Amino acid sequence: MLNWVVFIFALNYHYALTMSVKSSIYEITQLNMPGVRPDHNEQYLCKAIKLDRTNVHYITKFQPQISMSRAHHMLLFGCDFPGSDEDVWDCGEMTSQSDTASSSLPVCDPSGKTSIIYGWARDAPALTLPVGTGFKVAGNTEVQYLVLQVHYMHPLQEADYSGVTLTSTTTPMPNLAGVLLIATDGMIKANSKENFEAACLIDEDVEIHPFAFRVHAHDRGIVVSGFKVHGNRWDLIGKKSPKEPQMFYPVNNTGMVIRKNDIVAARCTMENTEDRDIKIGATGDDEMCNFYIMYFVRNGSSILKDNTCTSAGPPNYYWGRDGGLKNIPEKFASSL
Repeated sequence: MLNWVVFIFALNYHYALTMSVKSSIYEITQLNMPGVRPDHNEQYLCKAIKLDRTNVHYITKFQPQISMSRAHHMLLFGCDFPGSDEDVWDCGEMTSQSDTASSSLPVCDPSGKTSIIYGWARDAPALTLPVGTGFKVAGNTEVQYLVLQVHYMHPLQEADYSGVTLTSTTTPMPNLAGVLLIATDGMIKANSKENFEAACLIDEDVEIHPFAFRVHAHDRGIVVSGFKVHGNRWDLIGKKSPKEPQMFYPVNNTGMVIRKNDIVAARCTMENTEDRDIKIGATGDDEMCNFYIMYFVRNGSSILKDNTCTSAGPPNYYWGRDGGLKNIPEKFASSL
């Protein structure tokens, strides 16, 4: 029998459904925009909910409720504190250098911790984490708020309730999930092809087990690929066309382990057919180069403290010239 309860995890119109599944209690939490009406093109809006300070929760599933006909993408962040006390606020892309992003309020309070938990674009379907794996939030963790960010395409006359349904449990999970974002800045010249690249050394004493990856670029993106690099050996994490549904896909090798002193590297191969230079930025007229690695660590270990890897991008950064990487799989990294 299903029992409805008022849930400590959410506020106001948010609710939870508890049910017994294999000795775990699973709770359903709805996080939606409260009937917003974006009033200009390329608007970013954020909505936060405060989490339960009493009990730790483990998020195990994400069910998007949104359409690519109105939104470029949707991200879910974990924060110590949100970037605003308002119910809904204008917020910019976390990694963007554009004027649009800099003139808006942040997703999370800059004085605290920010982590990406989930991402959606191009009508990607639901994401269920592997059995025994969950994002650890609430309780005594650094994630005291969840912030939903929606990047709307254009103004809407009707109220919008886009969001995500979260499944969680207070039953401890043997594996803790995390997300590592690899992103670049940079620019692609008019009527040209370009590789946007980033690479970072893992300098924390952790073992992370990638199980899913997600790519994100705008219209000029052809292929986005990610690798683990150790010495001259390149092991593919995953690669996709960003024109496909931008969901989290299974990694190429589920047995992969990334350890201290390994390098994570990503490349976005893009083609600009316009008569203008295009920079990395927050709007659809700009570009983005993002590769997300969703991973787990064994419970008892900590997820990565440094959860972003960035570069200046072209023409100021390339794997070989500036990153010192060798044996680069040039053709393989830029083709499907």
